[in-house]
Amino acid sequence: MSLIHAAKVAFESLVSEPHPPAPRLTGLESLPPARQVLPAGFLLGAATASHQVEGGNDNDWSEWEKGSFPDGAPHIKHRDVSGVACDSWNRFADDVALLWELGANAYRLSVEWSRLEPEEGAWNEAAADRYLEWMRMLRAHGIQPMVTLNHFTLPRWVAARGGWANERTVEWIAAFTRRVARKLGSEVDLWCTLNEPNVLMAFGYMRGQWPPGVKDGKLGLRVLARQIHAHARMARELREHDTVDADGDGHATRVGIAHHVRIFQPATRWPLDRLMAGFTDRLFNQLLVDVHRTGRIQMSVPGMADIDEAVPDLKGSYDYLGLNYYSRDIVRADFRSPTLSRQYVAEGRPVNDLGWDLYPEGLYQVLKRHGRVGLPIYVTENGMADGKGERRPGFLREHFEALLRATREGVDVRGYFHWSLMDNFEWSEGFESRFGLFRTDYGSPEKRRVPTPAVATFQELARGLGLSPQVRTDAT
Repeated sequence: MSLIHAAKVAFESLVSEPHPPAPRLTGLESLPPARQVLPAGFLLGAATASHQVEGGNDNDWSEWEKGSFPDGAPHIKHRDVSGVACDSWNRFADDVALLWELGANAYRLSVEWSRLEPEEGAWNEAAADRYLEWMRMLRAHGIQPMVTLNHFTLPRWVAARGGWANERTVEWIAAFTRRVARKLGSEVDLWCTLNEPNVLMAFGYMRGQWPPGVKDGKLGLRVLARQIHAHARMARELREHDTVDADGDGHATRVGIAHHVRIFQPATRWPLDRLMAGFTDRLFNQLLVDVHRTGRIQMSVPGMADIDEAVPDLKGSYDYLGLNYYSRDIVRADFRSPTLSRQYVAEGRPVNDLGWDLYPEGLYQVLKRHGRVGLPIYVTENGMADGKGERRPGFLREHFEALLRATREGVDVRGYFHWSLMDNFEWSEGFESRFGLFRTDYGSPEKRRVPTPAVATFQELARGLGLSPQVRTDAT
C-alpha cells in the first residue's frame, strides 16, 4: 500500500468517518436472549497460550527473559521469568475443571513447538501424547478445542538460525504442522495457524521490545510477509494431514488465524492526522484480511518495503477470521517519530491497568467492518488487565453486548474466547498484569486458581446460551 493510496483511503469513507459511533451500549437486558441471536453451536470459551501457562518451556522467550536492554532495564517487568508459570503442564485437569465451572463449551490453547521439537527433527512423542490426552479430556467434558500452532515462541534451534528472518522457517514450521495435524487431528477440527503476526512484527522486529529485539522496519515487514507465507503452507498441511472429522459436522478442519485488530482514530480532522490513521489502519488491520481475498501480499511503504507477490495456497486459506480485540488508539501525525505518527489514549478515558482505552464500541465496529469479508468470525481474544478484578464483569458484559448487536445486524459470529482463563505470564509485563477470569496464586505450590467476580458474569452468559456451569466443590 502506497502513501498515495493511504491518503485516498484517508479522505474516503474508511477514515473520514473511520469508526462511526456505535449505538449506546446499555445492558444485556435490552437485547433478546443470546440463544435467539447467536447461531446454534456458538462457542463460548476462554483462551491461553502454552508459554504463558504451561511452565517449564525452553525457547527463545525463556532465554530473552533473562536479559536486559542496553540501558540496563530488564526485558521483563520486575525481572520476572516465566518459570513454572501456572504449571498447566502438570495441572491441566485443574484447567479443565475451571472451564467446566464456567460452563464453557470451547477452549483456545496452543501447543509448544519447542517442547514437541526441541531439536530439528527430534520429536518428543511423550509430549505429543500428553497434548493428545488433553484434547480427549476436553472433548470428554463437551469442550471444543481450538488449537493455535504458533503463539509467538520459537524453538531455540530455529531462533539461532535467524527465526522469522530466515526463509527456511516456513519449511520448518510446515513440517511441524504436518506432524501435529497427524497426531491431534482425530480430536481437533478447529485450528489457528498463527497468533497476531502483526504484533510480533511490531514488538519483535520494529520496536525491539520482544525477541529477537530488533529495530528494523524493513526486516519487520519482510517478517510479516514471511509469516503470511507460513500461514498458507500451514493451512495446506492441516487440510492434507488432518482428515478426521472429530465432531461430526462434516468438516475435518476449519483453519484461520488470530488477528489482532485495533481502532485507529485520527486525533483531529487535520489531513495529516487522518492520513496517518488510515495508513496505520491499512497496514496493521487490513493487510492480513486482504491476503485471504487476493492471494497476494501487497505492501508498499516508502523506504521500507515494496512487495506485490502472489503466494501459493494463500487465496481462500481462511475458513474463519479470528479477531483479537482489546482497545483503540488516537493517532497524531508526528514526523519526529520513526513511524511518522504517535498513538495515545485520549485524556479522561477509562483505561485498564496497562493504560489501554476501554472501548467496547470498538468490538462492535470491527465485527461490523470485518463481517463484510464473508467469513465466519470468532473473537479469539478479548479481555482486560484488572488486578482487583472489580471492573472485569462490566467489561465482559459490555463487550458481549457489542458482539450480540453485531450478530443481530447480520455479522456471522461463531464464538467468543475471553482472554484469559487465568492470570498468566503476560510477556514483557511479566506476572504483574492480571487478565484472568481466575486469579492465579503464584505463591502457592499448586498455583491455585481463585474465582474473580467475572466468573459469575461468564456463567450468566453461558446460561443464556443454554450451557450448564458447574458448582465448584473444592479449591482448584
